[in-house]
Amino acid sequence: MGKALIIGAGGVASVVVHKCCQNPDVFEEICIASRTLSKCDALKDKLTGKTSTKIRTAQVDADKTDEVIKLINDFKPDIVINVALPYQDLSIMDACLATGVDYLDTANYEPPDTAKFEYKWQWAYKEKYEKAGIMALLGCGFDPGVTGVFVAYAQKHYFDEIHTIDIVDANAGDHGYPFATNFNPEINIREVTAKGRYYENGEWVETDPLSVKKVYDLPQIGPKNIYLMYHEELESLAKNIKGLKRIRFWMTFSDNYLTHLKVLQNVGMTSIEPINYEGHEIIPLQFLKAVLPDPATLGARTKGKTNIGCIIQGVKDGKPRTYYVYNVCDHEECYREVGSQAISYTTGVPAMIGAMMMLKGIWKKPGVYNVEEFDPDPFMEALNKYGLPWHEDFSPALLD
Repeated sequence: MGKALIIGAGGVASVVVHKCCQNPDVFEEICIASRTLSKCDALKDKLTGKTSTKIRTAQVDADKTDEVIKLINDFKPDIVINVALPYQDLSIMDACLATGVDYLDTANYEPPDTAKFEYKWQWAYKEKYEKAGIMALLGCGFDPGVTGVFVAYAQKHYFDEIHTIDIVDANAGDHGYPFATNFNPEINIREVTAKGRYYENGEWVETDPLSVKKVYDLPQIGPKNIYLMYHEELESLAKNIKGLKRIRFWMTFSDNYLTHLKVLQNVGMTSIEPINYEGHEIIPLQFLKAVLPDPATLGARTKGKTNIGCIIQGVKDGKPRTYYVYNVCDHEECYREVGSQAISYTTGVPAMIGAMMMLKGIWKKPGVYNVEEFDPDPFMEALNKYGLPWHEDFSPALLD
């Protein structure tokens, strides 16, 4: 049994907390910490008397490494699960390095002042973590995360060479609001409005934001418009899957979402450049985040399903092969189980599984790693067990 410090108290953190408490044989004790202590206490209150996992709460500013170090030294966890903002990845990694504690997150570091999505800042910690004898597991949500495990599983069992990968993230859920985001609005809008990018023949090809659209018929969801975007697992998979010729990432957006987003862009509300308002410096996108619905409150209103998976082409025994592996998740079922919508659920469950893999020593070696660098089989088995069953199709439609 182990102790986990969970930093964050939003929708994803709520799922991580619930799932850890469903596994008291692995998670003997957890500490929920964030800048707002009342959010941590509210999560604790939901589970008090319903689990044998001991639950503590704490206030911490994750931007301040010294505060995180102090909390780690006080709680003495075996692992830190970072489900705070991507801006805080490095300060938390520094705290883990200073205290000799393993680290896990669900999204790569993003500088607050520029929309750059790269692993270079975190990969730079590899040698330092190796020397300290501790491990960092990066991007252990769904995408990134499970998508990388899916590819590793396909590579291990079905392909001699993987040539192309298309990751398709579809959310057919409806929360009833005119405009809202299913995860942190600031991070969501930064990603959606950034340049698209994909890897082909050893080079990165850039596209204008959401300028490439296709229609794909998704199991249990039906035909949806999917848009080419950049997502961080493209970088790690292009590096770790040898022989890969092309990898792309696609996401669904409703016409309603895109119309609202365009209007907000046109009036400057998605800008990350500071402006002066009545003597105060504000960032428009952060102000927009404050007035939009909190994603953690969407669970009770969201209906429909998600479908996230990987369409893979390559060669086995000298013959072409295609393979599609995916998960379908129901928003209402997620809410009934843990009080969250499916976007939070599909991110929080893999984070718990990754931490479990590390605490059990199944995925454990000093350094900094992405999920596809480990044996996928125990993780795939755990997905079926803990609420994210996956499906296979050996003759899927392709996205050429």
